[in-house]
Amino acid sequence: MSALRWGRGASGLRRALWPAGPPGPLAEEGALSGVWGRRRSLSASPCEQDRRKDWGHAELLEVLEARLRQLQAARVSEVTVRRPRPARLPDAGGFQPRRKAQKGGEGTAPGLGGHWAQKLDQEKWAMQRRKQRLQAKLQVRAQQLACEHRLRMVPQLLSAPLAERLLRWEQETPRSPWEEQLARLLREAPRRLSCEAERAHEAGGAPARLETQQQRLLAFLECCLLSGHLPLAHHVLVTCHGKWRQRRVLTLAAYNTVMLGWARKGSFKELVYVFFMVKDAGLTPDLLSYAAALQCMGRLDQDARTVQRCLDQMAQDGLRLQDLFSSVPLCQEEQAALLQAVHKAQPTFSPPLQPQPEPQVNTSPLLREIYAKGPVSYLPSCTCLCGSCRLLFQQQLQEMATTVTVESRRRSCLTKEVLARCEQLSAESQLLGGRAGCGPGSSPWVAHRQERRGGPRPGGGGGGRRAGLRPPAPDPLPCPQVAVPCLPRQYWETLGAPEVPHEQPWPLPVLVQLGKRLAEMLVEVVRMPGSLAAPQGSCSLIPVLYHVYSFRSFRQIGILKPHPAFTQLLATAAEHTLTFEAAEVPMLCPPLPWTSPHTGAFLLSPTKLVRSVEGTTQHQRLLDSCPPAELHGALDALTQLGNCAWRVNGRVLDLVLELFAAKGCPRLGVPAPPSEAPRPPEGRLPPDASPAQKAELRRELARCLKVAREMHSLRSDALYRLSLAQHLRHCVFWLPHNMDFRGRTYPCPPHFNHLGSDLARALLEFAQGRPLGPRGLDWLKIHLVNLTGLKKREPLQARLVFADEVMEDVLDSADRPMTGRKWWMEVEEPWQALACCMEIARAVRAPDPAAYISHFPVHQDGSCNGLQHYAALGRDSIGAASVNLLPSDVPQDVYSGVAAQVEVFRRQDAKRGVRVAQVLEGFISRKVVKQTVMTVVYGVTRYGGRLQIERRLRELSDFPQEFVWEASHYLVRQVFNSLQEMFSGTRAIQHWLTESARLIAHSGSAVEWVTPLGIPIIQPYHRDSKVMISGGIQSLTFSHSGDTSQRPNTLKQKNGFPPNFIHSLDSSHMMLTALHCYRKGLTFVSVHDCFWTHAADVEVMNQVCREQFVRLHSQPILHNLSRFLMKRFCSGARFSAPSPSLQDTLRSVPKTGRARHPARFLRAGGAGGVAQGPAARSPPGPLLHRGLRPEAGEALHLLLQLTLPRRPPCTIV
Repeated sequence: MSALRWGRGASGLRRALWPAGPPGPLAEEGALSGVWGRRRSLSASPCEQDRRKDWGHAELLEVLEARLRQLQAARVSEVTVRRPRPARLPDAGGFQPRRKAQKGGEGTAPGLGGHWAQKLDQEKWAMQRRKQRLQAKLQVRAQQLACEHRLRMVPQLLSAPLAERLLRWEQETPRSPWEEQLARLLREAPRRLSCEAERAHEAGGAPARLETQQQRLLAFLECCLLSGHLPLAHHVLVTCHGKWRQRRVLTLAAYNTVMLGWARKGSFKELVYVFFMVKDAGLTPDLLSYAAALQCMGRLDQDARTVQRCLDQMAQDGLRLQDLFSSVPLCQEEQAALLQAVHKAQPTFSPPLQPQPEPQVNTSPLLREIYAKGPVSYLPSCTCLCGSCRLLFQQQLQEMATTVTVESRRRSCLTKEVLARCEQLSAESQLLGGRAGCGPGSSPWVAHRQERRGGPRPGGGGGGRRAGLRPPAPDPLPCPQVAVPCLPRQYWETLGAPEVPHEQPWPLPVLVQLGKRLAEMLVEVVRMPGSLAAPQGSCSLIPVLYHVYSFRSFRQIGILKPHPAFTQLLATAAEHTLTFEAAEVPMLCPPLPWTSPHTGAFLLSPTKLVRSVEGTTQHQRLLDSCPPAELHGALDALTQLGNCAWRVNGRVLDLVLELFAAKGCPRLGVPAPPSEAPRPPEGRLPPDASPAQKAELRRELARCLKVAREMHSLRSDALYRLSLAQHLRHCVFWLPHNMDFRGRTYPCPPHFNHLGSDLARALLEFAQGRPLGPRGLDWLKIHLVNLTGLKKREPLQARLVFADEVMEDVLDSADRPMTGRKWWMEVEEPWQALACCMEIARAVRAPDPAAYISHFPVHQDGSCNGLQHYAALGRDSIGAASVNLLPSDVPQDVYSGVAAQVEVFRRQDAKRGVRVAQVLEGFISRKVVKQTVMTVVYGVTRYGGRLQIERRLRELSDFPQEFVWEASHYLVRQVFNSLQEMFSGTRAIQHWLTESARLIAHSGSAVEWVTPLGIPIIQPYHRDSKVMISGGIQSLTFSHSGDTSQRPNTLKQKNGFPPNFIHSLDSSHMMLTALHCYRKGLTFVSVHDCFWTHAADVEVMNQVCREQFVRLHSQPILHNLSRFLMKRFCSGARFSAPSPSLQDTLRSVPKTGRARHPARFLRAGGAGGVAQGPAARSPPGPLLHRGLRPEAGEALHLLLQLTLPRRPPCTIV
């Protein structure tokens, strides 16, 4: 809210500042009506005439005021009437009280108002009498409503026997004990719902919508319990229970919630009321119900006979006493009350010990080797058993504060006056430190002030996590050896770590409504002095936030804006720090292993295994219903990715901070400050300006505003990243991971990770180093050449030769990056190239380069990874050769291949006289078609591809712009034709996936499938549901696409299935590679299809990558998918009559092709056709020529067997 424009909102602010409450009463005290008496004698003195003139003015003013109050009172719903109190006028004139005219006598004032004023006066008094009568009626009605809405405790039962029993008990004198009633209720079987009730229950609506309503009610009841409004929760429960249509939203969990609340209070009477309702609803008490009853008995110290009757009834219901202590989530105090009640009846009972769960083993053939017993060399950094581990975990316990304060890298603009005030505040905080628990180290101003003076920072730390927790400098990361090698999850499970109880998330409308109310409270409560220069207490308070309206296109939206004085105050005296949530900052200790969908990553901050849009719950339900062993592969892979330790590249950070503190450098990815944004043209247009000039000015203003907003966004993003990097400069840290619904993995901290831009990646390096070994330096050189983008089509040896040729520029860039020849600034990835130059310089200058400890990560990127999976699925040898799935001495570039094929089509059309083909001569390049080729595998349509090509053509300055639209149509058609020619099986598989998803969505279900690693996936695309929350400062309307009560969005389901399915295969391959690299002791991280490791381990990672790709596609993936879809959507009670077209489509698995050039596969086994030496920038396909070793011959032979299927393709029956 710091960068907000205030000019346009002035009128809206003026309307927002108008008093929102009802206007004042019609008759104010002391200023009601005057006397409309008779006139005095016309022969008055001049003084008397002046007095009469003043009286006339005053009389007119009173009439106007009365009329204004009438109009105001006519639109007020709540009326407040004050009894009029006459006020006497002084002798000099003014208003006088109403009184009857006196006959004769001196001093009587004649009437001055005339007939119209007298009539208005009578109407005012009539209005007063009507309002008095209305107020009396409202008071009577309010009393009636208060009686009606008094919190009800006694339920209204619909079962006649139960209602009669409750009524008879209420009328008995003396009453039978509540314990007797509870025992009778527990013995009684759940009654059967009447036919009328069943019909009302079935008419309740869709199951998904009913589930949403049940969740909303349960969230409300939980809120009442947590906020101390248990009687209100009981009242709502009784009210809903008494009506058939509202009873359908009540579940046993709702009854148990209220029962547990009364049990904690020891209110046995109200608890029995809830048991009456449970029996009346036809429900059977479960373990939590009995736990509430026994807990209440323990608090009330009931006798053994009552407790034993409850335990006997629980046994008759098939519930075990031991399960009360092992399966019911109760706190320690509740378990103690429960145990006290049980000991009354069974003094020798002792709670059972937590049984050690039997280890479950994943049975997937792809993971058999991972979980097999045998010699392994796990990377030990995740299982730090060293002495510093305790200190690391103590540092990470800052999560208890929920926020982390980081020193901002924004240039300080604090004045002397502000610093003096900070000194005063710091002194006051020190005085209060003993009582409030805040020492001088907790104030960020103290650290900032001492740093400016050059003194030590309090606590020895720098940045503001918690003083004294950060070590002065990180030691080399130890590599302890584990006695019995095992995965972190397996080791954590053997420790018997308690499982975090899963909390049911609240529905999205409830969260939005709660957030709306909190925002309204901020507007109402947060205030500041109207004048900061005035002394305290001498000026009024004004709101800090204002609610105004604005328009976005044709929609009116509400905006909360800060007061300009508050914005200026923040800009002048704001703290020089940034505050992040604890889950947004990298961890200072290894993350917790993922052991379930609810447990893992951060120590205290809750983290979702599957990240999704707020309010989307179908992914979590799917994971909860999945057998735990099926998720072991995904859980262990996420744990491995999070166990990679990182550190900040200090030399690169210093250079970036230097540019950032100046005016940035957009060419190098360092955003410029907003002050460098383009300014709109000054001055105004002349009055006779043409409409075209006005439109051009509006476009220019819109362009400047857009650029300014983008610059502000990029600058803020860089500020967060650089501030966190400086904060973690001398630390070892970890990045816990989770995944999206397709299985693609992401780091949890969003601002500082390795998934960012070139600048973000250059700031990071591995905390654990490895010696380069005999070929590590060559890999660093090849990696540098790959980052330059200059030798993409060159073989390995040519890249090494080029690296040696530019070694002088490499060393110059490392030694003088800002003052030398600046060779690194001209490449594709400048910051990563500079970091690689520095690493190469240190290695070549080391006494023994092979023994040099390198922390630099080397990348191996995939070449059009989606097409690689499509080519492997379809056994398409031609397509496989285009995406480097076959060995070759020269890297294959699919984008150049498509561009060449399009050029062939263009020449043919140009010879036939096609005008647009002739215009496109010389303009078809790799860059023009690359984006379309890259995204066609992810479901891009011809329309989207045309827009992509259109943007590329408009970037060509010498292309005739009048042909852009026609040329883009022509090129997108030829690109799709070329892909059909080169990847014959790809389009067939895409069409089958799209048609299957369309028919499944038409049947009313969202598309589901299971990845080869066993991760269940469901597409969260549903029709938008409009949700409106009214009341408060404004009504709020929003769309929610994750509402499972709505039908699936057919268009999104069918367009999203092919790319999402390929993404799930890609993530499965990455997870397999990660687990096998971890088993071999390698450091491994990934950015989707880009794999990172140490330079010394690149060859091992390449071999593992290829082997796992072959193993993945050795499975009948498409046939397994067809079987799952048939079982899920064409069988069961839910699909009693599936569509014949759906069954036929799901059975018709696309046929796979045969190898057209088997000799090219056979050459891979020998040494003659394989390039020796380290590989180039090898994609994670199985048979890439780059880095291919003779040991990979077996994998190539296996691919040959895959391309020649043992049995002919057939449809599944």
